[in-house]
Amino acid sequence: MDDPSQSDPLKPKYRRVVLKLSGESLGHGSKSGISIDETLNVARQAKRIVDRGVQLAIVVGGGNLLRGTQFSAGGEGVIKESTAHYMGMLGTVMNGLALQDALESLECQTRLMTAARMEAIAEPFIRRRCIRHLEKGRVVILAGGTGNPFVTTDTAAALRGRELGAEVLLKGTRVDGVYTADPELNPHAVRYDRLTFAQVIRDNLRVMDMAAFDMCRDAKLPILVFNFKREGNIERAIAGHPIGTLVSD
Repeated sequence: MDDPSQSDPLKPKYRRVVLKLSGESLGHGSKSGISIDETLNVARQAKRIVDRGVQLAIVVGGGNLLRGTQFSAGGEGVIKESTAHYMGMLGTVMNGLALQDALESLECQTRLMTAARMEAIAEPFIRRRCIRHLEKGRVVILAGGTGNPFVTTDTAAALRGRELGAEVLLKGTRVDGVYTADPELNPHAVRYDRLTFAQVIRDNLRVMDMAAFDMCRDAKLPILVFNFKREGNIERAIAGHPIGTLVSD
């Protein structure tokens, strides 16, 4: 008898996932702004995933538009750091709106939910309502971080992963996993296939910010770090293919 995993190599391994994407994933590389092509690329993969029965929540960053820390150097107090962080949250909402329309252009049902209330364009994040949207097969886009300044979208993704009972937190990056050193600076850096939470702490590896990492470790929520830029990698990650670096207990 044929192995079903061989006949369907993209059969999902996980039922409910949180996907963390930086703002740059929807942008023009090093330039600021939103790229329609990149946004549609993410939307197409998300639709194929949901069509396979996966419950998908996407946490978006806003770095392609504005970073909360960019005013900290030389701002001379004109724009307070907390205000800059709130501005960064608004950037994530703009990205969320773009991704929502891209998904709906593919006839994929969505809900945009934000931590900061702005009912004219998005629903407030309510855990039970969000879970219900997921159960109905809608892609839920989570914007606005946690609604608080000085908190990264990595931490927002970890928090939502725990609240929603996700089976894995997928962290899309520009590189294909966690390395012994920065592979963009050190060509001899070696990629890890698997890591434990204890190894990450022992070797002082950069997986995500420590608040987010500790939250995942406490909940035993696995983190998969992978290259989202490679076509089809989001689907492969959810299918459990050996890509990127899996951090687990």
